[in-house]
Amino acid sequence: MPKRTEPSRTGHKSPNTIIITTTAQHSDSFQYHRSSRLLEMSSKFNVEIPVEGLKNPEVGYGGYQEVNPREELLPKGYSTAPGRRALTCDILVEHDISIVVRDGCKLHADVYRPPKAPARSTPAILCWSPFGKKFNGIQSLQLMTPWNLGIPDGTLSGLEKFEAPDPAEFVDRGYAVINVDSRGSFDSEGTMAIMGTQEAEDGYDVIEWIAQQPWCNGSVGMAGNSHLAIVQWFIAALQPPSLKAIAPWEGCGDLYREQFARGGIYGGDLFDHLIVKHMLRGRNGMESFRQMFQKHPLANDWWNDKRPDMTKIKIPTYITGTWTNTMHGMGAIRGWVEVDTPQKWLRWHPYQEWYDIWGSQDGRNELLSFFDRYLKGIENDWESTPKVRMAILRYGEKEPLANLVEENFPIPRTNYQRAYLTSNGRLNLDRASSELDRVSYNSEDPEDMAKFTYTFPERTQIVGIPKAVLYMSCDDLDDMDIYVVLNKISASGEKLFNLNIPWTNIPVSKISDIPEDQRTEVILYQGPTGILRASNRAIDTSRSMHPNWPFYTHEKEEKIQPGSVVRLEIGIWGMGVEYEAGESLQMCVSGHYQGISNFGTTDHVHNKGKHWVHMGGEYDSHVILPLV
Repeated sequence: MPKRTEPSRTGHKSPNTIIITTTAQHSDSFQYHRSSRLLEMSSKFNVEIPVEGLKNPEVGYGGYQEVNPREELLPKGYSTAPGRRALTCDILVEHDISIVVRDGCKLHADVYRPPKAPARSTPAILCWSPFGKKFNGIQSLQLMTPWNLGIPDGTLSGLEKFEAPDPAEFVDRGYAVINVDSRGSFDSEGTMAIMGTQEAEDGYDVIEWIAQQPWCNGSVGMAGNSHLAIVQWFIAALQPPSLKAIAPWEGCGDLYREQFARGGIYGGDLFDHLIVKHMLRGRNGMESFRQMFQKHPLANDWWNDKRPDMTKIKIPTYITGTWTNTMHGMGAIRGWVEVDTPQKWLRWHPYQEWYDIWGSQDGRNELLSFFDRYLKGIENDWESTPKVRMAILRYGEKEPLANLVEENFPIPRTNYQRAYLTSNGRLNLDRASSELDRVSYNSEDPEDMAKFTYTFPERTQIVGIPKAVLYMSCDDLDDMDIYVVLNKISASGEKLFNLNIPWTNIPVSKISDIPEDQRTEVILYQGPTGILRASNRAIDTSRSMHPNWPFYTHEKEEKIQPGSVVRLEIGIWGMGVEYEAGESLQMCVSGHYQGISNFGTTDHVHNKGKHWVHMGGEYDSHVILPLV
């Protein structure tokens, strides 16, 4: 194995670079940036922004290294460890470059680029997140997934940032990859801010700094999953001049309504228990979603700043989404609907997001082709790529249907079929019963639920956004937390699950063979969910992107008189599922989240006693199914 060359000790210098000193030497500066900027943002949002502490960076944890600005040449053939992808070209790595943003806060980045490219010839891919610029995909797969998601050894080089493209592949195609530690993460200064105006402005400034570097051709793109995708909506909405194209692969579109307070119920347990405690590191703390919800559970200016204005994005945009992700799907759909450019593409794939960005060679080739067109200006016929491609899940051991070309999304030929709830546990496609009736479940028992089933007489595909309209009451409390899930049931009556990765390269061949401790939402999907706290039922239809996806304002509570019946519209996450003749769709209504483990808890549910679901007559409770 070739050895690394001796790194340069001069580092990378430019007029925009501040030479790094130790934290101790300018701790007062850190405190200044933390307090002054927080006060400024608190004033802007008319609310005190709570801050929670983070563990300090620890050498070796998550790939962290102490700040040491230097250059390093990784030669062709080099491998970071046995079993990892060997480099197919030389890569120049510039470690711990300093970038100063508009308020004087200093961020740190690593740059991977071709060492011999002519000046002003290299386009850049910016990968932005707080998870550590040296915490790589190989480490994340080993820590958080069964069987590395079936991604074979030798696929990744170990240079890739978590949820980001691999420099080993992109540098060989003539790109620079810039991995940034965002504000407050690891040794970057300031208090960590997650999304919103702060990250957007920081991203804008970093993009314009990159475009001015002597090696850059002036064109910058962005790529990555999850945080790296979500932040693209915010940054691109500010329209930095040098940002020429974005590729938000799996990006939620509203942190309040789709992640931390979906339906008005706190949903940040995964973030709090996994991300904050085990992944994030920083020296000045971070904005606290949990504390903000405790003090301000309704949408205020700070919460609303966590929803990007996608209509302001006007550059080429390549969006991916998947039904199996419980956080990002509706953001990808809204991005497709609202991004204001004809140069946008939506590819809906059937797999887990990390598999798609790291394990799918076809997906990676497409991403490179997209950037070749818009960052290099190569006439490569990218525009002939279908604007919309969908996927349909079949569950069990059946392979999904993928790359289904459609005219648009939601699919124009969709038949929005109402299925009415009946007291005998059926869904009736004909009409609501004229007779009043009701069924109940114990809202305090996670195992108790009301179930309504429809069995398909022929093969049927449901692709799009469903919605439940339920008439409900509770005798013992003035509010209700309601969870709806659409399950798939086999012809023999068993609940089915979908595997979110290909069956190849994993040690099982059936869902039933998956060990209990490996059954998480990373690899298994049960069905789409709808969530609503009844007191948060107010809807602004002018802001709803689709009639079946209501925009809840969350600006006031409307309590319910115990015993009175209230009409609730519950938007259900998008779905794409095929049912064979004899298989069933089962709608389950309960007082608790019913999905596969996602590190959540029941601590935030406010329920008491029985919930009643009313049907028949004036109470035409139903679910709207998008049949295609």
